[in-house]
Amino acid sequence: MSDLLKNFFRFCIVILIQVLILNKITLRWWSQPTGFPVFIPYIYPLFILLLPFETPVWALLLTGFALGLTMDVFMNTAGMHACATVLIAYLRTNVLNALLPKNLSEYPNQSPGVKNIGWMPFLVYSSFLIVLHHAVFFSIELWSFSNFGYLLLKILASSITSLLFVIAYLLLFTRQTALRS
Repeated sequence: MSDLLKNFFRFCIVILIQVLILNKITLRWWSQPTGFPVFIPYIYPLFILLLPFETPVWALLLTGFALGLTMDVFMNTAGMHACATVLIAYLRTNVLNALLPKNLSEYPNQSPGVKNIGWMPFLVYSSFLIVLHHAVFFSIELWSFSNFGYLLLKILASSITSLLFVIAYLLLFTRQTALRS
């Protein structure tokens, strides 16, 4: 199967999981007086994280915008997802260059996944970008730093939960061969 077709199916699967399942789950780690759901776990940034190493930055930015805009349409969030997703798409290459011992061009026809870079580098890579995504998204959503502790708790709780769902996705949809840490 071609990489383009595989990534198109991954895009559809991640969007469907997010929209049909995870958007219906509102998790509360503590009682909130205003009645709004505390957070929804977001795994859709995983699509950007799993694109091939050789994907150029301009393609990452366009893909990130399309992914974020798709989520904005389904969640009626007026560009908040697009903003956060374009930012992580822009920073993705720099984060990978900082984490990996080799240049990205030395990973031909590969994607940053557990199979190629190991569990620990992938968890650091995905954790950093997911926390950054959530920090940008929730800062725009709340649009105030008046309750900074609530914002930090929301970012932390949703990032941890999202990472648990990302790990579950990887365990379910990735062929496990030899695992490196």
